[in-house]
Amino acid sequence: MRILGIETSCDETGVAIYDSERGIIAEKLYSQINLHRKFGGVIPELASRDHAKRLTQMTRDMLKEGGMGIRDVEAIAYTSGPGLIGALMVGSAFANSLALRYGLNTIPIHHMEGHLLAPLIENKNIKFPFLALLVSGGHTLLVHVVSYRNYRIVGQTIDDAVGECFDKVARMLGLDYPGGPAIDINARVGDRKAFKFPRPMLRQGLDFSFSGLKTAVKYEIQKHSQEAIKDKGLMSDICASFQEAAVETLVYKCRQACKQLGVTQLVMAGGVAANSRLREMISGIDEKVEVFFPSPKLCTDNGSMIAFAGYMRLQHDFLRQPIPSPRPRWSLEELTYEDA
Repeated sequence: MRILGIETSCDETGVAIYDSERGIIAEKLYSQINLHRKFGGVIPELASRDHAKRLTQMTRDMLKEGGMGIRDVEAIAYTSGPGLIGALMVGSAFANSLALRYGLNTIPIHHMEGHLLAPLIENKNIKFPFLALLVSGGHTLLVHVVSYRNYRIVGQTIDDAVGECFDKVARMLGLDYPGGPAIDINARVGDRKAFKFPRPMLRQGLDFSFSGLKTAVKYEIQKHSQEAIKDKGLMSDICASFQEAAVETLVYKCRQACKQLGVTQLVMAGGVAANSRLREMISGIDEKVEVFFPSPKLCTDNGSMIAFAGYMRLQHDFLRQPIPSPRPRWSLEELTYEDA
């Protein structure tokens, strides 16, 4: 069984083929970072137009490199939400047009479910139930994955997502967009204890809050001149201290959730899961907890995770349904067997 996956939720255009026997056999990914960098963030209209511009040729090239045609595919999975409405509409229209032309099934996929399931592509030792930490520019979620399509959110941010906080702090410091990789690189040579930034809501349940941390960094930056900030030592120290506060908060909440739920496996997913300090700290979270990370290419938005999520859907509960509307807001907890 071969599933074509299409991802267009934000600023990456991704297409891939998942084969039930061989895994990911072909994939293409285009990042719009250079398009949005001069604006310091994603411009939704530009993102939508770029997806529309690239999808057809990327799909053709990907199929050609995989030595197959569209008729070798059994179904098309595509991101239906959450995300930027225009970008989602582009992917949905493309997927459903292809499906109608070639008589294929379409499978609308929840973007965060794609991230949540992505580590299973590479590691067959992950078993239900497990705890998942989904961390990206738009989401910070702790999810108790009881079974496939039985997802219970046990913790989430009440304001900024952690990836969003990284981007905003990077912008304050004059670093390139996206902020996560830029801060990670600078932090490696900085002093993590140079500044005492807050660990918000550390002992207040499993929810997160990062706006206060962002504000504390802003006030610290305002104490120094532009020239001082540009100094490599000071820049690195702020990055390292900020990153340490954010990562310690994530790790602490994960440890508490593992204890409360009694799970022995923790799965990381989303763009922030590529952060080197987070990977280092959370790997030693508890000797009784096994931690799984996706490879860096599966941390960012990509077509492979959507294709695999589509395969999982077909294996469990797919029924033919009318073409659904893209959903810019969509909770993981709404996914049930009955919505197929």
